Amino acid sequence: MDVSVLVIQPSASEPIYRQIVGQLGRMIASGQLEPGELLPSVRDIAGFHAINPMTVSRAYSLLEAEGLLERLRGRGMAVAATPGRAHSEDRRLRLLEPHLLQIARQARELELGAEPVLRRLAELLEE
Repeated sequence: MDVSVLVIQPSASEPIYRQIVGQLGRMIASGQLEPGELLPSVRDIAGFHAINPMTVSRAYSLLEAEGLLERLRGRGMAVAATPGRAHSEDRRLRLLEPHLLQIARQARELELGAEPVLRRLAELLEE
């Protein structure tokens, strides 16, 4: 995995460690990161994104506690050989649930119906 794959938004309301946990969790659930695949070191990610190494370490620790990552002695962190979560479509959709709820709330506030919102979402998914 290349460190540039992660998109860190320091000004976002979501803490940086949560951004990392979410992105890596989704990449594991979708199969973009294979079991046994090594992740970049804490130092590499922190240096590339100009963030505190403890932030990356916290994200890795949370993913390890969830059973998605495992620590390989002398080699770093890797995607768990037997991930703690299923890769089913339903599980992957549940990962999107908080974002979908936020979009639904904002669409109601903007008085937008489902049709234009879904049409725009379909366009974005095609990009």
